[in-house]
Amino acid sequence: MDVRTRNRISVTGRDGGPVVMLAHGFGCDQNLWRLVAPRLEEHFRVVLFDHVGAGRSDPSAWDPKRYSTLDGYAEDVIEMCRELGLGPVVFVGHSVSAMIGVLAAVREPSLFDKLVLLTPSPSYIDDGDYHGGFSEQDIDELLESLESNYLGWSATMAPVIMGNPERPELGEELTNSFCRTNPEMARAFARATFLSDNRADLAKVTVATLIAESARDTIAPREVGAFVQAQIPDSRLVTLDSTGHCPQLSAPEETAEAIIAFVQGP
Repeated sequence: MDVRTRNRISVTGRDGGPVVMLAHGFGCDQNLWRLVAPRLEEHFRVVLFDHVGAGRSDPSAWDPKRYSTLDGYAEDVIEMCRELGLGPVVFVGHSVSAMIGVLAAVREPSLFDKLVLLTPSPSYIDDGDYHGGFSEQDIDELLESLESNYLGWSATMAPVIMGNPERPELGEELTNSFCRTNPEMARAFARATFLSDNRADLAKVTVATLIAESARDTIAPREVGAFVQAQIPDSRLVTLDSTGHCPQLSAPEETAEAIIAFVQGP
């Protein structure tokens, strides 16, 4: 299948500049980059896409086995980079897509110039000295709720993920995004997301990396950002003055400026 159709790829922005690929997180689609992409397009070639099972990706491409782990999504990213032939890209991965980018860059480092990990988490479950933000029981209950009542789970969790209770329209937008996603595909992606543990993969990253965390994020607390930065050899950490797990919506200008500064920097 043509990957442009499979992943609903669009390429916009400035010809001849660095190529920035924007990857959305769980329950989202490329539309959640709409406040950041125009700013990036002033400087870069921008690639937007939907993960299979999300947005306007081709539903016929869905394979429960392939997408039962993050490896399938990482393989898709590699295939897109090869097919587009735009040269090494700066991969910007939000939330779970940060780890998808890590997996892809570890496998095929020549396809990637830099990584930007936006509110990343290599593991959501607390483990000894590692504070992922959730207990194993928390994750079991989250997945059980998602399995039994996906729409109800979406309405409850989206505002928590988004934060910013004084801006309820942001939580409503994320709720609507969740509800547009096929429940079967969303459940599989959720299991792949919340049960993954990619802590051991971080040290294998060989490309320059920016970790951009939110100052206030219940899904990926700041201890996680510090852990990721400590594990990736050539990395730096920036704390955005933002609340919630989706700063591309809650603080789009600051998010865009952090990406631009990193891409254009040494």
